[in-house]
Amino acid sequence: MGTVLTGAVLLGIVALAVRSIARDKKSGKSAQCGDCSRCGRCCH
Repeated sequence: MGTVLTGAVLLGIVALAVRSIARDKKSGKSAQCGDCSRCGRCCH
């Protein structure tokens, strides 16, 4: 039972992370900007 509960919590956290990444991508935000000359925070 503990394994099922832990798995469910972990699955929920992963689902929230994926949803957040998808929303950021739709709004134009990205983890990698692709242009290090203009964006010092995303490339390093």
